[in-house]
Amino acid sequence: MTGVESPAYVPGHGLLTGRTAVVTAAAGAGIGAATARRFLEEGARVLLSDAHVRRLTEHEARLGREFPGAVTAVACDVTDETQVTALFDTAVQEHGRLDVVVNNAGLGGTSALVDMTDEQWSRVLDVTLGGTFRCVRAALRRMRETGGVIVNNASVLGWRAQAGQAHYAAAKAGVMALTRCAALEAAAYGVRVNAVAPSLAMHPHLAKVTSPELLAELTAREAFGRHAEPWEVANAIVFLASGYSSYLTGEVVSVSSQHA
Repeated sequence: MTGVESPAYVPGHGLLTGRTAVVTAAAGAGIGAATARRFLEEGARVLLSDAHVRRLTEHEARLGREFPGAVTAVACDVTDETQVTALFDTAVQEHGRLDVVVNNAGLGGTSALVDMTDEQWSRVLDVTLGGTFRCVRAALRRMRETGGVIVNNASVLGWRAQAGQAHYAAAKAGVMALTRCAALEAAAYGVRVNAVAPSLAMHPHLAKVTSPELLAELTAREAFGRHAEPWEVANAIVFLASGYSSYLTGEVVSVSSQHA
């Protein structure tokens, strides 16, 4: 089918004015970077985080020129508990409180299960699921007294199968389960925990690590005949972070037009 054109970019409406947010894996050009920008456009102060220091520094500088005084950055490897603790301590120390956390850090890769090594399996699970766990735990420890919102990045592969993605799909299914369980515990603190599950959000890094044939196949599954723009996924994250979703917790919102 012929792809439907991407919609016009939606301007900010002040939905997160006065909020302080942490966004992990926020450097580069993917969902994390798009979310950081959307949050800034909605009036939030944003603490960017990423394991790639150079990209993080460059992205902080770019956003800082557009949103002076509203952007800071802390490098963080989400597999390292010491770094995770320092990230969340910095957010509270610099801004006095922590209102929103977006756990976007994850690691993919393609490998047939029969050829997958223990290291490949463990690395994807540790970054994608273990990293989300560490950041959710750190956020809840700081939000117990103040309330807040946590949004995790899952994937439609947490529900659906794709060859070569056993480790990634297992990790994302785990993120979904973690989201639901954390939401039940966090409700007592006035904290909401939800997740988004994108299908295909195109960005340069994905194009580099995915074959054109697979990208064409994945695009063909989408009802609109096109991939999502990262900012379209970020819009759903803004909704979950804002007061418009005040009665949603433990939900996984599919940001997808897949029909098969």
